[in-house]
Amino acid sequence: MQATPFNQEKLVKPVLFLLALLPFLRLIFLIATEQLGANPVEFITRDTGNWTLYLLCATLSVTPLRRVDGWHTILKSRRMLGLFAFFYACLHFLAFLWFEHFFDVTEMGRDVLERPFIAVGFAAFLLLRPLAATSNKVAIRRLGRRWQVLHRLIYLIVLLALLHFWWMRAGKQDFADPALWGGVVAVLLGLRIYWRYAQPRRSIPS
Repeated sequence: MQATPFNQEKLVKPVLFLLALLPFLRLIFLIATEQLGANPVEFITRDTGNWTLYLLCATLSVTPLRRVDGWHTILKSRRMLGLFAFFYACLHFLAFLWFEHFFDVTEMGRDVLERPFIAVGFAAFLLLRPLAATSNKVAIRRLGRRWQVLHRLIYLIVLLALLHFWWMRAGKQDFADPALWGGVVAVLLGLRIYWRYAQPRRSIPS
């Protein structure tokens, strides 16, 4: 009886799923074992915010990987990565609402209006919500071409998230990580600009 050939492509999505879930599992472990350091609230807020940005960048990297390396299989994981970015954004927002404002929505709204870096992050979170809500086959079918237009908001969202990240770190004179991820975002968006205007006949997915 001939053995069924091993298909590595089938492992891509499950492996990416586990990798995207690991930061959450690690956070749960650190909470359970009380290893969050001297400021647990800051650790949770910072960690969930960081992973939101990282996964937004991972989502944007799918098209360049397909274009440069011909890795078409990863396209099937793009929506999943985007939903994981939204998941960590929700955790980040929950930490802000719970630990800083104890679910006082009025106080939270005042904080959003008074602190620009929070307003920018909150705007990114609000824009991310309709993308998460329409990341399913039913929405894609119903929206048609409007779905692609809507999901191009990811470009604005990642810029707002990066600005939020930079603004927060600037208060602590920590510019190394914002500079690094600013470079990553610049490359990911720069490639899209190049492909759109230097090669106008070849369209790429958002």
